[in-house]
Amino acid sequence: MTSAPHELDPASTPLSPSVDAAAVGFSEALRFWLKLGFISFGGPAGQIAIMHSELVERRRWISEKRFLHALNYCMVLPGPEAQQLATYIGWLMHRTWGGIVAGALFVLPSLFILIALSWIYLRFGDVPVVAGIFYGIKPAVTALVVHAAHRIGSRALKNGWMWGIAAAAFVAIFALHAPFPLIVLGAALIGHFGARLAPQVFALGGGHGSAKKHYGRALIDDDTPTPAHALFRRRRLLTVLAIGLGLWAAAMAVLLATQGVQGTLTQMGWFFTKAALLTFGGAYAVLPYVYQGAVEQHQWLSGAQMIDGLALGETTPGPLIMVVAFVGFVGGWLKPMFGPDALFLAGAVAATVVTFFTFLPSFVFILAGGPLVEATHGKLGFTAPLSAITAAVVGVILNLALFFAYHVLWPQGFGGHFDAVSALIAAAAAVALFRFKVGVMPLLGACAMVGLGVTLLAPGLR
Repeated sequence: MTSAPHELDPASTPLSPSVDAAAVGFSEALRFWLKLGFISFGGPAGQIAIMHSELVERRRWISEKRFLHALNYCMVLPGPEAQQLATYIGWLMHRTWGGIVAGALFVLPSLFILIALSWIYLRFGDVPVVAGIFYGIKPAVTALVVHAAHRIGSRALKNGWMWGIAAAAFVAIFALHAPFPLIVLGAALIGHFGARLAPQVFALGGGHGSAKKHYGRALIDDDTPTPAHALFRRRRLLTVLAIGLGLWAAAMAVLLATQGVQGTLTQMGWFFTKAALLTFGGAYAVLPYVYQGAVEQHQWLSGAQMIDGLALGETTPGPLIMVVAFVGFVGGWLKPMFGPDALFLAGAVAATVVTFFTFLPSFVFILAGGPLVEATHGKLGFTAPLSAITAAVVGVILNLALFFAYHVLWPQGFGGHFDAVSALIAAAAAVALFRFKVGVMPLLGACAMVGLGVTLLAPGLR
C-alpha cells in the first residue's frame, strides 16, 4: 500500500485565498483522519510531511506557523509526535471529540492490520515462504535502527557535551545494564542543571525548521484568535486530568478484578503505561525498554520475535510504536488467558489492552496541555532536559542496533555459525539507506524478496 502521491500533491488542488470555516465540517475532517490512518507510512517524518502537505499546503486548514507551533509542543512530549499532532489539530478544529477522533483514527487501522499480521506470523511463520520473507527483512531492520541512530544523532549531537551524554548512555545500558527509565532520568537532570551553567550547550535544535513559506489564508491562520474551547481554564484542565486518570484506573481495576495482580493483561497494562511515559525520541528510543521488560523480565516473546515485530511495524501505516500491539498479541497468544482454544482472542485482547494503555497518556497530554500551548504562541521553555534526553537516546538506539545485529548475524549465539548472507543483506540495506536514500517500503520489499529467494532456491546458504 502506498501513500498515493497524486492525492498529496498540493499542486493538484488550487489554493483558495481564504477558507470558509463552515466548509470544513466534522464529517469532512473525519473522512480525512480516516484516510490518514491508512496512508501514514514513513515513520514520524513521513507522517508529519503528509499532514503538512495536506493540511498546510493543500487544504489550508491551518497555517504553517501554527502547525509548527503545535509540532514543537508534541516534540517535547513523550509519545508518538505525529499521532499527537493529529490529535492537536483535530482538537483545535472540532473541540475534544475532534481530537479524540483524529488521534484514534491515526492508530486504529494500524491496530487491526497488526492483529491480522501477527496472527499470520504465529500461525504460518514456519511456512517457508513466510520464513523466507522474514529472513530477508531482519537484516534490513538492523540497518534501519543504525540509520535511526544516525538520523537522530545528526540533529541532537551538536557539541562535545551531547556526544558525551550519548556515550555515557551507551555505556550505562550496554555495560552496566542500567534500566532505560534511569537513563532518561539521569539525562533529564543533566539537562536541567547543565542549562544553568551553559544554556547554549543544551539549546534545542530546530529539527523541523521554521515557517518560511506562506500558502495563502488558512482556516486557522497566524492571526486567527484562539477558539473559545481552546482557551485555558483551570477547571477544564483538572477535568481532563481527572477523566484521563479515571479511565486508566477503571481499566486497571477491571484487569485486577479479572486477572489478578500477576495476570498477563494486568502486567501488560502497568508496563506499557510506564513505557508510554518514556517514549522521548520516538519509538526506536523506547524499544530497548520494551525489550528489557517484554523479553527479559516478563518473557512475553523472544528476542527474535521482537525483531520480527519491528519488521511488521515498519511495513504498516501508523506510528512505529504500534509494534507494542505485536508484543501484546504474541504475549497473549503464548500465555493464553482464555484457554488453548481461544488463542486468537487472547492475542487480540492483549494487543488492544496494550494499545489502550500506550496511547491514553498522549490524548491526556494534548487535551490537557493544548490550551497552555495556545496561550503562548512562542518558544516552549524547559527544552534543555529534552535535548539531553535526545542525546542519551542516540546511545540507547546504538545499543539496540548491536542487539539486533547479534541476533541476526549469530542466530545461535556466538558459539554458532556466522550468517554471512544476513550480513550481506544488512550491508546492502545500509548502503541503500545512507548512500541512495532509499525509502523504507522499497527497501523492505527488496530485502524480503532476497530472503525469499535464498530460502527457496539456496537454503544451504542460510
